Amino acid sequence: MPKARASHLSLPDRTAYRRLEDVVGCKWSAAVLAAIGRGVTRPGQLERFIPGISAKVLNERLRKLLDYRLVTRRELPGKILRVDYGLTPTGEKLSALIEQIRDLDESHAQRPGPARAPSRVNRANRTSRNTAANPSPPAIPIHTPVAAHGPAMPSP
Repeated sequence: MPKARASHLSLPDRTAYRRLEDVVGCKWSAAVLAAIGRGVTRPGQLERFIPGISAKVLNERLRKLLDYRLVTRRELPGKILRVDYGLTPTGEKLSALIEQIRDLDESHAQRPGPARAPSRVNRANRTSRNTAANPSPPAIPIHTPVAAHGPAMPSP
């Protein structure tokens, strides 16, 4: 006899999904895990490897990944303290899954898909309701060009 489908997620399932979203759902966590999985282990290297991440956000993400035991931190003593990060076995599994999702996204993005439905603006312009009595609002320019040297100065 087939197992009955639950009417809702159990508390342990919800907790597990929230934990997962807390780690992977963050804008930078997946990129940090993927970078470490590709062999980028030093904080400065990670900051250069991941475009747009700040040192502050990188440190926050590394701390969170450490808290979730997805990465390890190793301090190498010397004149200057050297810190390396690595993946735990669980972090390696998650990094591999992230790479698979990235590959899926790339292959999906390359496939030609069906033509997109016209946007609401285009559909509104084609309806009979859009007459001279009910004109569409004027277009708002997205970018107004400015002179190369800034606004002109008033004459004295």
